[in-house]
Amino acid sequence: MDISQTSDATPLLLTGLGALICLIVLIIRFRIHAFVALTLVSVLTALAAGIHTDEVVPVMLGGFGGTLAAVALLVGLGSMIGKLLEVTGGAQVLADTLISRFGEDKAPLALGIASLLFGFPIFFDAGLIVMIPILMSVAARLGGSTLTYAFPAAGAFAVMHAFVPPHPGPVAASDLLGADIGMLLLLGLLVAIPTWYIGAYLYGIYAGKRFQVDIPALFSHSQEQRLPGNPPSFTTVLLVLLTPVLLIFLDTGLNTLQVAGVISQNEPWVDTLRMLGKTPVALLITLLLCVLLFTPRLGKEKVESLCSDALGPICGVILVTGAGGMFGGVLRASGIGEALAGLLADTGLPVIVAAFVISTCLRVAQGSATVALTTTAALMAPIVSVTPGLSEADLCFIVIAIAGGATVLSHFNDSGFWLVSRLLEMDEKTTLKTWTVMETLLGSIAFAIATVLSVIF
Repeated sequence: MDISQTSDATPLLLTGLGALICLIVLIIRFRIHAFVALTLVSVLTALAAGIHTDEVVPVMLGGFGGTLAAVALLVGLGSMIGKLLEVTGGAQVLADTLISRFGEDKAPLALGIASLLFGFPIFFDAGLIVMIPILMSVAARLGGSTLTYAFPAAGAFAVMHAFVPPHPGPVAASDLLGADIGMLLLLGLLVAIPTWYIGAYLYGIYAGKRFQVDIPALFSHSQEQRLPGNPPSFTTVLLVLLTPVLLIFLDTGLNTLQVAGVISQNEPWVDTLRMLGKTPVALLITLLLCVLLFTPRLGKEKVESLCSDALGPICGVILVTGAGGMFGGVLRASGIGEALAGLLADTGLPVIVAAFVISTCLRVAQGSATVALTTTAALMAPIVSVTPGLSEADLCFIVIAIAGGATVLSHFNDSGFWLVSRLLEMDEKTTLKTWTVMETLLGSIAFAIATVLSVIF
């Protein structure tokens, strides 16, 4: 390893470490609001990392705006859909049906399995936002900590998003490393299911007993707000939930076929269908469907009022999530992640281990799982191409190892950390003790399974 390279990287690595320590002290010790602390530390980190003063604010705004562009529409539209399902009793209908089919003691398992199915084409954040009213309805009915019901579902969306095509991360990594998409789909499922069961379902049950997290205020009054009269049928509720799933599958599924070369990249009809399947458009169509279905019962004024009521409580969620993206954007622009990856690229570790370690370091350094996954895949591609004896299965397991590293240690620079924290109204310390632990379990278990399978196969 080049000693000068280590020397050049040291100040950046110390800056990144100092930024994380500063955030922890401000938020947990001095109880500074997360939005203020993230903004302040983003400024200080940018200056300490050597970003020119003229570029500090544009870099911050770029990270903040990029995250808001991805999250604000989803959270806004999803909260409106959730509000309509709540007040009409639709969320309760689905919860009651799941509980009656599986039994009260298996409700977390039922919610997790439903989320695994929904999570096949739908992204993590969109899936969680659509499912959260159902999760809270079950929690309100059965009691106990919301983590018992939320974590099996959230973990299901997380593992499907990280390890299974047609999600963009594994598709992009497989393309960069030359892995077969079809085989990755099968092996990804083989790894994802036991990973979810151990790291999300069993851990969710444990976390629910260990940490009491009450129903968020956004959902705590849903029983009082529920309108009298017959709620929508189970079929109607299922139609609402499956609509974004099927639409998003148009985008993710067609993208997979394009990457595999089955469909041409320049087909106008494909572009049109993929546009309908983009998550904001899919949720908008779903919201319009809800309005169409529920207006005859509620009336136009009531529907409009409910949609307005849904937006107020989520402003904090959106702003803090955006600030997390801003901090991650500053870390990316500073080059901290690349410096760390550069140090580890020539360590002599086995390829699958090096892939996991580099991806983990990038994840910790800059927050974005997608950036960590795709950057690591790009860094590993030359190494993989000259490594003899790698089978098609080995390439898939390397992709899964990279995805595992990109999943672990979700913390302050990850917008997903703040999304979960604010949706469940957990303080930062509790989120670190629960969500960060679960994400680390999921990534580590997936890596361990992939490593063992790579030896077997």
